[in-house]
Amino acid sequence: MKKTFMGVRLRRLREERGMTQIALARALDLSASYLNQLEQNQRPLTVPVLLKINAVFGVDVQRFSDDDEARLITGLREVLADLPAGLAGDGAGDAVSLAEIRELAAGMPAVARTLLALHQRHRQALERLEALGSLNKQWGLGDDRSGVAPLPSHPPMAYEEVRDFFFARQNHIAELDDAAERCAAEWGLLLGRADEALAQRLLVAHGVRVVDVADLPGQAQRVFQAEAGLLQLAAGLERGQRAFQMATQLAFLEQGAELQRLADSAGLSSDQARALARIGLANYFAGALVLPYTAFLRAAEAAHYDIDRLGHQFGVGFETVCHRLSTLQRPSARGVPFFFIRVDRAGNISKRQSATHFHFSKIGGTCPLWNVYEAFAQPGRTVPQVARMPDGRAYLWVARAVSRSGGGWGVPGKEFSVALGCDIRHAPQLVYSRGLDLANPEAAVPIGMGCKVCERDACPQRAFPPIGRALDVNENRSRFAPYPVAVSHAPRPS
Repeated sequence: MKKTFMGVRLRRLREERGMTQIALARALDLSASYLNQLEQNQRPLTVPVLLKINAVFGVDVQRFSDDDEARLITGLREVLADLPAGLAGDGAGDAVSLAEIRELAAGMPAVARTLLALHQRHRQALERLEALGSLNKQWGLGDDRSGVAPLPSHPPMAYEEVRDFFFARQNHIAELDDAAERCAAEWGLLLGRADEALAQRLLVAHGVRVVDVADLPGQAQRVFQAEAGLLQLAAGLERGQRAFQMATQLAFLEQGAELQRLADSAGLSSDQARALARIGLANYFAGALVLPYTAFLRAAEAAHYDIDRLGHQFGVGFETVCHRLSTLQRPSARGVPFFFIRVDRAGNISKRQSATHFHFSKIGGTCPLWNVYEAFAQPGRTVPQVARMPDGRAYLWVARAVSRSGGGWGVPGKEFSVALGCDIRHAPQLVYSRGLDLANPEAAVPIGMGCKVCERDACPQRAFPPIGRALDVNENRSRFAPYPVAVSHAPRPS
């Protein structure tokens, strides 16, 4: 562990519990002078002190981790990059420096999170205004000729709120994980054959029969008819998919109160967001039920996190295994802290989860040099990549293209690229690191968070300049333009 100074966080912990410095020193079996030096950032916070804090107060040591600081630094840099010209300083000397950003993230993390939340709401408001403006123009609303008032504004984007809720929990919901593991043992779920016991549980405990239906509305995979006591599943689902759908329905039936409590306590701004949170939590419970924490973690470590081997062992697909691997952060038994992402060919991110410091950009698209896009060109193959971010951090990523049939001729299907990543220091634990030069910085592919916030000027794939930076136009060429830029010149005398 590097030297970490966490004085402000330590003072906040003490203030939250209404303790004096002397009382906290006694509780941690430290001298008052030593604690005072820790709080004044004159001494670094050591691992033994962190373990004492965890033992005495039950505080997750992640709260004092530099991973959390890295997330905040990346987020703050995005915020500053997205500010209109002049707000972050009129000149290079007035701009907020990286050193000042680090100081804010390390010393006042609550202030940093508040700034990130304010910026997120600002962007959501701009997006709503842009969407409403497009609708108004399309339908002729709100102008003097229509006689109709413009459309009302909408609440903040519910999906982003729910994603941030899971992100704040490091993508680990301990209450649901523990409950799912207990249920898996009580119901006698067999690894790879959980669908049989789950169907029996639905019938015996809730009087719900499970039937296969060829054509569910809207290509749905599950439809529950409560009055008829019927759970309809899409015909053709594999055993693991059937188990997951039944487990999700059991989450609503048996964990409904807990799902509601977690959604209500998340501080979400709308009923829509709380409803989405309940669905996300139900899906979390389903994954934890089909892939029980202890058994799955042991199998993952024994297989060196081989996703295909785990899929065969537990009877589930590539994406399900990746999603579950990104949740294994139980304090007493942590797995590798993974990041999980799912994108389509257009770069739209439909799923993103992070158990640690990797920060997915919310401004613009992702990096075209990322192997998540190369996977589309190699269907059925797992594509590894050692990638390095502009801040010097390196990661091991594995990606694969996955597809879902539309269910019939002429019915459009779905195709995504699913990627799982971890910090390079964890890479030796993964089977995918074999044969890769992990220690050579030159072997890593330089990627970024997306062109709008990436600092790599010389990148051959750059589509446009970072937000807030002017184009470098030299004669008829621009460093950031994909095609020559026409430059007007005064006519020369003949």
